[in-house]
Amino acid sequence: MLRFLVIRILGAIPLLFLLSVVTFAIIQAPPGDYGDYIRSMLMNQGGVPAEQAEIQAEAYREANGLNDPLVVQYFRWITGIVTRFDFGHSLYYNKPVGQVVTERLPATILLALTCHILASFLGIGLGIIAATRQYSWADTLLGVISFLGMTIPRFLLAIIILYILVFRLGVNEIGSFNSAYWGGQPWGWGRFVDLVAHIWPVIFIATFGGLAYNMRVMRANLLDVLNSQYVETARAKGLPEGAVIMKHAVPNALHPLVAYQGVVLPYMLTGEIEVAIVFGLATVGPAIVGSMGVGDVYVTATFMLVLATTLIIGNIIADLLLVALDPRVRLGGNAE
Repeated sequence: MLRFLVIRILGAIPLLFLLSVVTFAIIQAPPGDYGDYIRSMLMNQGGVPAEQAEIQAEAYREANGLNDPLVVQYFRWITGIVTRFDFGHSLYYNKPVGQVVTERLPATILLALTCHILASFLGIGLGIIAATRQYSWADTLLGVISFLGMTIPRFLLAIIILYILVFRLGVNEIGSFNSAYWGGQPWGWGRFVDLVAHIWPVIFIATFGGLAYNMRVMRANLLDVLNSQYVETARAKGLPEGAVIMKHAVPNALHPLVAYQGVVLPYMLTGEIEVAIVFGLATVGPAIVGSMGVGDVYVTATFMLVLATTLIIGNIIADLLLVALDPRVRLGGNAE
């Protein structure tokens, strides 16, 4: 197991390097940079003439290395990460990129993990119910829920819920984790309840899509397994139906869902990102979109690299879970 883990980690290093190159090149591909943002701000909000605004923008580009070739900018960024764990300086936030990441990433990951846990347990449980009650009213209802969860765009559902909360229910505090009353106060039950009251739409929407996928896959896999010969043999031996399902059928039906864990964390992160943008939460989503809009390339590139890292970590975790769950994987396919 340790050897397998070391090999996967070593194999991820060149992949991360390649992803960083591609990401940095794609981000720099569109015309314009942060100097253009400064020029437009000077002209539109400061009333500065176009020529003077361009002079100041050019001076900013020269001072911050934005006129350097793309290769030079990339190696300056990646060298800082490798040698000093320095992700560069954010032009828009005017602070180190690492500080921007540490301010927003923990809350994003906690939200994504919460959604993942809820989607996994609820989706697998409801999938078992649907499979064991095939063609019943419960199976039909859960099928409709699964269809809606996989077809309704998350951003659209976020806009609908936002409209209902603001224009129909009169909710004023949108775009924050807690009410102003709890600002600076220590954590306790009251503040936790207030947090849930503010972020439940994000959790609900991001969970809904993952739950629908898990439920659909679990139902299909479990129906296949329940028709297997070894399951019929277990029934013929007189085992209770509950034991046949939970002890023999469900573990084998879980394999595709375990493999899916390799992409589920980035999936939940992107789901949270879409919803957080609509609700304006201080998480990764608005930071990525905002930095891309103004040309703050180091913030955008760092967050994209973080998302790529979560994808690689997720795949390694999924492989380890499959090794632990299936002896055939652990023995390299030589198990009889």
